[in-house]
Amino acid sequence: MAAESNTSDLPADARIMEAAATFLRRYGPRRATVVAIAQAAGMSHANVYRYFPSKAALIEEVTAAWLRPIESEVRVIAESPDPATDKLERILVAIQRAYRDKLERDPQLFRIYAEAAQVDAPVARKHGARLQGAVQRTLEEGFVQGNFRQVDLPRALALVFDVAHRFIHPAAIMLDARTARTALNTRAGRVTRLLLQELKSGRY
Repeated sequence: MAAESNTSDLPADARIMEAAATFLRRYGPRRATVVAIAQAAGMSHANVYRYFPSKAALIEEVTAAWLRPIESEVRVIAESPDPATDKLERILVAIQRAYRDKLERDPQLFRIYAEAAQVDAPVARKHGARLQGAVQRTLEEGFVQGNFRQVDLPRALALVFDVAHRFIHPAAIMLDARTARTALNTRAGRVTRLLLQELKSGRY
């Protein structure tokens, strides 16, 4: 199988990553082999093992690569000077939008991440921790600013992810694949408003 784009000028590890992503998009992880990916990258499979110790490690890095921009966007929002209420809403919207975009553009790659999340694989666990860190920072700022009534940080974190589960958990994103985005956005907006009210009141 030939790679779809000219990767000859890329470093070897980047060529491997691009070839792996292309293969995974077409055939999924079960048909992927190091030999096939090496052929697509124009090198020997022994060379692939110089950069990635296994097929699983390579697939994990492909997954981590497309998750990083989401983490970066969420971190930028969390570090912005806006009120915590605005930032929390924007963080949840950013995650929901990015996951749905990826599911529509690259269903195979998104499915790999969803399966990783289901078994708490390292790539999913690290990604989740980074998103949680941004939410935690936002909640803590909200407590200090008086935007949220401080009750208990772990409870506040649990409330955010429990309430937003349908709109930001990869398994739920897949289940809602046939639901119109406009309808989901409307529902997510309602849920987020209720979430912010609870955080402000401290009744959770």
